Amino acid sequence: MSTVPLGRRAVLLGAPVAGLAVACQSGSADSRDRALTRDEERSLATLRTVDASLPLFAMTHYGTYDPLQPIAMASSPQRFACSLFLAGGGPRGPLFGRNFDWRPSPALLLTTRPSREATSLSLVDISYLGIDQDAGKRLMDDPELRRRLLKAAAIPFDGVNQHGLAIGMAAVDTAQPPKVPGARVVGSGRIQRLVLDQARNVDEAVAVFRRYTVRFEPGEVPLHYLLADARGKSAAIEFVGGEMRVLPGAGDWHDMVNFVLSTADESEKRSDTRYRTIAERLRRTNGRLDPAGAMDLLSKVAQHHTRWSAVYELRHGEMTLALARDYRRIHRFKLDA
Repeated sequence: MSTVPLGRRAVLLGAPVAGLAVACQSGSADSRDRALTRDEERSLATLRTVDASLPLFAMTHYGTYDPLQPIAMASSPQRFACSLFLAGGGPRGPLFGRNFDWRPSPALLLTTRPSREATSLSLVDISYLGIDQDAGKRLMDDPELRRRLLKAAAIPFDGVNQHGLAIGMAAVDTAQPPKVPGARVVGSGRIQRLVLDQARNVDEAVAVFRRYTVRFEPGEVPLHYLLADARGKSAAIEFVGGEMRVLPGAGDWHDMVNFVLSTADESEKRSDTRYRTIAERLRRTNGRLDPAGAMDLLSKVAQHHTRWSAVYELRHGEMTLALARDYRRIHRFKLDA
């Protein structure tokens, strides 16, 4: 990682948190007292502070984890927004850009190295693990709080894996997923972990979605998803009337914000300032942006509550990251598979 100068309504598990994750706040006596495995100890030993101002932490999770473990969440009436895009051309190959817009809370840059699935790099809002701003200040010195990070692998907000497959989500007004006969039911955020673990490209990611029944719990905010891969292929995944709809990208680019693409007409798309701004830039450049240009585009559609702006280089496993709209300080990370 290096830092160099450069001149909600979003949620992960379905709904923004009004409070903390109750299950992670209290925990059971067994989970608190259970001895850590060797992989868990090794994982927590990698924890470090990247940027104390947000704060942003980083950790590598080694070994196995349960992507379907339950994490209790509380809903919120607040409405926030996100912006995502694929820029398929340019000197560094396909780029996946993403603004995550939500209230201030600590974040974790998580590298997962499971024993059998793909290695991945993702960002996690750890308030969903019961670590709010105050708890974040104590995290490095509090063993119980650090232990909660072992659940973070289950809830990526956006990320890329070693094959160059990226995924991110944004909230919409409505989503009615199909009930797949005989399929395992998964949460609206956990499906992203399954995609990062199991898919190498967009086609395989779509197949992962089809293997599970995605469920939005009562009170949760519905979502749609953007997929992109190292070949420059992309697709949006939406749920309309009990049907999963797959919307391929328009040539070398794709654009997604907070309305249902598959039911929106052209006037609705153009009336959304963020969508229009991204689409006009990508159309004008034929999707050819370098990482600095992609970050500049994210800055143009950032809002006052933008938590992070991330640009993933899908052929190189690299990420550039700006926190809280500070585009003069850019953090750089690389996923070494």
